[in-house]
Amino acid sequence: MTKPKIFISRKLREDLILPLYDIAHVEMWDHEEKPCPRDLLLKQAEDCDALLTMLSDQIDREVFTRQKRLKVVANLAVGYDNIQVEEATEHNIAICNTPEVLTETTADLTFGLLMATARRIVEAAEFVKEGKWTGWSPFLLAGADIHHKTIGIVGMGSIGEAVARRAKGFSMEVLYHNRSRKEEAEKELGATYCSFDELLAHSDFVVCLTPLTEETKHLFNQEAFRKMKKSAIFINAARGAVVDEEALYEALEKKEIQAAGLDVFTKEPIESTHPFLSLPNVVCIPHIGSASIETREEMVRLCVDNIIRVLSHKEPKTLVNKKWLQTNA
Repeated sequence: MTKPKIFISRKLREDLILPLYDIAHVEMWDHEEKPCPRDLLLKQAEDCDALLTMLSDQIDREVFTRQKRLKVVANLAVGYDNIQVEEATEHNIAICNTPEVLTETTADLTFGLLMATARRIVEAAEFVKEGKWTGWSPFLLAGADIHHKTIGIVGMGSIGEAVARRAKGFSMEVLYHNRSRKEEAEKELGATYCSFDELLAHSDFVVCLTPLTEETKHLFNQEAFRKMKKSAIFINAARGAVVDEEALYEALEKKEIQAAGLDVFTKEPIESTHPFLSLPNVVCIPHIGSASIETREEMVRLCVDNIIRVLSHKEPKTLVNKKWLQTNA
């Protein structure tokens, strides 16, 4: 019997994917940072039984129509806006992601980015490295307090709730906006549900953690930024396209809001000439929300487990397209 074939679209440590070799022939793109070329991905998809993909890979109609025996795509991310899920379901292909295992790690990074932006930590570190620190003064690189301020979380999923728990440790008032109310979170965290506009108007820190959908694309636009306080600090650890970047740049340049901390961008990676990099009141980091060693290892293991389960005719642990079960139960 011929072994199944699995393609991995980024170089991963061999010890983390070892279980796949027991059940399949495994091929892997041999670069850690450079994305797999589109033409290679398409060619591999033609005769693969499983793909282990990154959020930078577009898994779309072209992939699904060219494949001949693809059974599962395991995406190394909690988000799956890079995958046309309905198209996959039509082709009876399971789509899996990596939720929950990265919740606390991403919340750590999100709150750390908030603190770094508010207290100008990156700017201060560069100030010292560049030899500009020649003496002490009362308002040298003075930033904004975090404690006892109001944080507004847009997207109160598991990561949003984890950020809210951290905010409570700083005696912050927590507002949130979500597609549905989270009454348990309100009881546990003392969080207050409000409309999007109310959140923008009252928050000192506006934190974007909402998934990217047709409804949320450019949710943060010129109108949204103009509704924020002039002292507001905006943090995005969700997806870049939730923000109209031109509108954010204008709001920052005109000081309609105070600062921004960004882990995600519409097009990644950004170039050294990106307009945000010219602004002193912006902290830009390279999409490292879940990038702790422990969490990334666990994410890979979950992808591997999901692939093995589907190829063994078992239900995967983290299935995105639940309709797949109707024909594969």
